[in-house]
Amino acid sequence: MTTDAFLADCRARLAFDLLSNTWNAVVLWALRDEPRRPVELRERIGGISSKVLNETLRRLQFNGLVDRRSPPDAPSRVEYELTALGRTLLQPIDAVGAWAFEYGDEVMAAQEAACTPAPQASPPSSDQSTA
Repeated sequence: MTTDAFLADCRARLAFDLLSNTWNAVVLWALRDEPRRPVELRERIGGISSKVLNETLRRLQFNGLVDRRSPPDAPSRVEYELTALGRTLLQPIDAVGAWAFEYGDEVMAAQEAACTPAPQASPPSSDQSTA
C-alpha cells in the first residue's frame, strides 16, 4: 500500500464511502442469510423508512453489491440478495461490529465527556488582601 492510499479517487476511499452510509452495512448484514423482500428487510432492520430502504437498495445495486430479482413463482414480487461481491463485505462489517461491541462504551464515554461542561473555577473572594 502506498502512502497515497486515502487520497482522492483511491480504492480505499471507495470502500470507506460504501461503509460510511448509515444503512449500507445494515442492509448488507440483513441480507447475509438469504434473499429478502423489502417488507421483510424493514421488519428485520427496524427504524428505516421505505424511502430510505429503497434508496439504499438502489445504491447497493448500482455498486454491484446486491441483485434485485423477481422469483419465477411470483413475478410481481421483488427480492434482493447479496452478490458475490456483496458477500465479500460481510467480514469487514463483522469486524467493525466486533470493534463496536468491544469499544463502544469507551466511545460513548468520550462523547459524554466532550458534551459535559467543565466546572468553572471560583473567582477569588474580595476580602483577600494582596501581598
